[in-house]
Amino acid sequence: MTIILYTLCFAAFVGVRVAADNERICFSNKFKFGVATAAYQIEGAWNVSGKGESIWDRYTHNYPERVFDHHNGDTAADSYHLYKRDVEMMVELGVQFYRFSMSWPRILPNGLSNEINEDGIIYYNLLLNELKAHNIIPLVTMYHWDLPQTLQDLGGWTNPIIADYFVDYARVLFESFGDTVDTWLTFNEPYSFCYEGYGGDAAPGANASGFEDYLCGHNVLRAHGMVYRMYQQEFADTQKGHVGISLDFAWQEPATTSEEDQHAAEVVRQFFFGWFAHPIFSQAGDYPAVMRKRIDYISKRQHFPRSRLPTFSPEEVRMIRGSADFLGLNHYTTYLVKRNRNKIAPQPSFMTDMGGTLSQKPDWPKSNSTWLKVVPWGFRKALNWVKAEYNNPITIITENGVSLEAGLQDSRRVNYLDGYLRALHNAIFKDKCNVVGYTYWSLMDNFEWLRGFSERFGLYEVNFCSANKTRTARLSAGFYSKLAKTKCLPVSWGV
Repeated sequence: MTIILYTLCFAAFVGVRVAADNERICFSNKFKFGVATAAYQIEGAWNVSGKGESIWDRYTHNYPERVFDHHNGDTAADSYHLYKRDVEMMVELGVQFYRFSMSWPRILPNGLSNEINEDGIIYYNLLLNELKAHNIIPLVTMYHWDLPQTLQDLGGWTNPIIADYFVDYARVLFESFGDTVDTWLTFNEPYSFCYEGYGGDAAPGANASGFEDYLCGHNVLRAHGMVYRMYQQEFADTQKGHVGISLDFAWQEPATTSEEDQHAAEVVRQFFFGWFAHPIFSQAGDYPAVMRKRIDYISKRQHFPRSRLPTFSPEEVRMIRGSADFLGLNHYTTYLVKRNRNKIAPQPSFMTDMGGTLSQKPDWPKSNSTWLKVVPWGFRKALNWVKAEYNNPITIITENGVSLEAGLQDSRRVNYLDGYLRALHNAIFKDKCNVVGYTYWSLMDNFEWLRGFSERFGLYEVNFCSANKTRTARLSAGFYSKLAKTKCLPVSWGV
């Protein structure tokens, strides 16, 4: 019988339990722990077995200087060939589920469904069968940033037709894997790949903030809604699966107690998270009202004949509203927000539209990423904001983790995990936030986009210089294994 994440995780919420000795912090036995990866970051095999070129293949090959260490994902952790070792590590950890993404160009080399790469189908079926043999539930992301280059040549996510192409791709996934996969995520962090990819300098490097990022977001939301409705109409009755979306939410805390900073922080939350969450999870649907108001006003002040933020039709608002069975939430860190008092610049930009400036306290503990400071209390605040804003949706933490330098004795990662899981425990137990699962990012070291291999998030260290990309458990793997197997934070840990 297929193991269904929804059945096991999303049943009536039973909260968490605390051991009688008041020392151990424990989650419910129904609470699930997992690990995550993404196709481009681990698979390698970038041009073998019929796989097409992705925007990250093209970008890292053409602009290696834009990656911190000038590397690319051509081989990465070579999980295309080493997937059995990956599953073996999950067995060692004792996790209940594995969140991974499927590569659009590996399945549809030209991005379109008229040409299906059977080798891609075979690869993911081999992985799914290996997971099933060890009772590990698959949680599959359809799109984790590796758009087929052929579709980018047509405008990528700024071209409205891409929503139809994404529906075609999703149908291939449902038809090919729907008998094994019960829980799907349409997109991972659309804020990140729209703002940084189309508005910034990540692939495809459009650098058109205030224009292309909004076009991207608009078409991603349309595509998500269309896929959800297609699944309900064509597959839900037979496959009994569930479809959600994964959104990133760093907590935005007011820098001061002033009313203007309090307001600025809320506006920033709506721009960062509400941009994608409000159309799907709010009762009203559509973009957040403050986002619509600000961009419309600033566009007019910049002498544009229409708003730079596109408009949904009433039918599209209804299609997108409620188009998720659960929320996937990625959280890593916290920022402080102050109101930006600068005059409206003539050059459009997302940051100008948002109207707040972000910072972090210098004394917050650091990681190996400039943007990632260790602030566990922000995790709890983010979850409570989601609870209040969207009527406490069923939520899976689909990413949470910390980057450190290479090395096996990663006690700082253990401390990060301990702090953030205590915050999560409080959010569930004390605040009644409806969180049913937690995913650590990531299972192993991988290619971290523009930072290359310089930032290590893995519970397992990968020797990228070795012929077989040797994976070795870190101290944190032992900690996480005890957590996943007992559902309790270890009182003591070590190797």
